[in-house]
Amino acid sequence: MIRRVISIDREKCNGCGICVTACHEGAIGLVDGKAQLMRDDYCDGLGDCLPACPENAITFVEREAAAYDEEAVQANMAKKNAQPQMMTFGAEPIARKPAKTPEPVHSSGESQLSQWPVKIKLVPVKAPFYDGANLLIAADCSAFAFGDFHDRFIKKRVTLIGCPKLDNVDYSEKLTSIIGENNIKSITIVRMEVPCCGGLTSAVTTAMRNSGKMIPWQVVTISSKGEILED
Repeated sequence: MIRRVISIDREKCNGCGICVTACHEGAIGLVDGKAQLMRDDYCDGLGDCLPACPENAITFVEREAAAYDEEAVQANMAKKNAQPQMMTFGAEPIARKPAKTPEPVHSSGESQLSQWPVKIKLVPVKAPFYDGANLLIAADCSAFAFGDFHDRFIKKRVTLIGCPKLDNVDYSEKLTSIIGENNIKSITIVRMEVPCCGGLTSAVTTAMRNSGKMIPWQVVTISSKGEILED
């Protein structure tokens, strides 16, 4: 049958995963770091994912597609909700592209934190430590996943941490003020591979656009096994 479903432009997609969370039917997944419509019959054609995409990579198309199967969607979501959200690190990992192996770092074993507080919700908008700073904006769980986090990422950077899912706030407004009102030299975003961490990248890019300061920035993605997936 011909009906309306979503279409995802892989060239525009930045792999943030926000659309995966926004899709209540579980129709979208990440494949090779890009969002993809996994099953036509899971897409209801309402497009809750469209406004969630920071890159405007999702549009509607009219094409031949399987009918929306509400029963299959509900069964799939019930199955996902019934599964415990946990990982056993001793188990064989799911096959994936080989991760980049980080260069060996001789850890000092000492804290490299240069300021306090570190939570995005608590840090001041204006402070002397921002002047000429290389800013680290990290998912709070990334430090637990990556063993040498202090020497690899915190050292010589001003650190801000947060969790878009648990804090349930839009960081972009405060980050806009921090970037706009201070002399920030660069930004490094360290996120986990899980979709909800895409909110961190989205907040930073939105803040740079809103502040009018597109300063040098990079994203580093950490796997749940402590591997650097993108650097």
